[in-house]
Amino acid sequence: MDTKITLSKGFQYTAIAMITAGAAVIIYSFIADPARAWANLLLNNYMFLSLAIGASFFIAIQHISQSGWSSMFKRVPEAMMAYIPYAGIIMLLLYFGMHSVYHWTHAEAIASDTLIQHKSPYLNIPFFFIRMVLFFIAWMVMTRLIRNASLAEDTQGGMLWFEKSETYSKIHIFLLAVTFSFASFDWIMSLDVHWFSTIFSLKNFVAAFFHGSATVVLVVILLHEKGHFKALNKSHMLDFSRYIFMLCIVWGYFAFSQFMLIWYGNIPEETEYFAHRWHSGFKVIFYVNFFINWFLPFVFLLPQVLNKNIRVVKTIAILLIAGQYLDLYEQIFPAVLHHPVFGITEIGFFIGFAGLFMFITAKALAAAPLIPRNHPYLEESLHHHVH
Repeated sequence: MDTKITLSKGFQYTAIAMITAGAAVIIYSFIADPARAWANLLLNNYMFLSLAIGASFFIAIQHISQSGWSSMFKRVPEAMMAYIPYAGIIMLLLYFGMHSVYHWTHAEAIASDTLIQHKSPYLNIPFFFIRMVLFFIAWMVMTRLIRNASLAEDTQGGMLWFEKSETYSKIHIFLLAVTFSFASFDWIMSLDVHWFSTIFSLKNFVAAFFHGSATVVLVVILLHEKGHFKALNKSHMLDFSRYIFMLCIVWGYFAFSQFMLIWYGNIPEETEYFAHRWHSGFKVIFYVNFFINWFLPFVFLLPQVLNKNIRVVKTIAILLIAGQYLDLYEQIFPAVLHHPVFGITEIGFFIGFAGLFMFITAKALAAAPLIPRNHPYLEESLHHHVH
């Protein structure tokens, strides 16, 4: 039975080096090109926040459905949730970059644009940050309750904390559906203040669940390769793959539906979103986005001979992290910078945020036993076998 993992000095030095290198690039970027820097900060912080949110939704679904097969791995999504408070602090820094990122914050835009005036009771800076604080409070409270119930189950056993975990999870997914939808409206869709989509929040919520689940799988595989989760078998890999496969279909459905309905309706207020991206150099990214986030996982995780293969699933999970970055790049950069750009700034921001996410997740993993020894379904998970 696994006990607490120990963070090797090599890992700690690597994570700190990534954070340090990223911080140096970030500081330089804010001096050299503030608009580009703020766009990167929004993209990377929202991306890793969405991975943490997706992980919290994954563990909530396991609790609500009383899944036995995944109980051995519940510490991984719990550890990923630890990034949420840090994301909240970083997101509050947007206060200093609102004018660089959001067109609707400019006084001249408000004075000359009747649509922005119409939206101003909702889209204004004070209310924007009030909502942001409320969102993060809701997420931090619920994820802390779920985490504490899990740790209490370790020490006390019995069914009390198992049942409380299920209750907290039911509340969490309801709050998450509402708050993350509004958060995606506020932080991402309002970048294109004249555009709107009724599918947008669903697509981004599914993307968070999709890529968060893929990251959970990747962390489980990496820990297995380090000698942990020795009971991980092909039946576990099959179930993990089913999640990724199912969610790639749902993501593809919402992404295509959003595009197809707007293309077919041909309403100028809606088509400007894709027209701007296609005519400003982002058209290739549009197709690559579908290729990575839908085509690859669909094709390679369809046959059981592949979706049970740990190397295949690991590769797909890594590619999906790149896919999440690309998806958000397509949403944010055309609205802020209006043309594709990728260089040391983008690489530095990603490395810095990835290092921070890795370090926080690893510290949370090391803070509790890796295997929840008193989980009522642990034996089922340890000896899970489908066929």
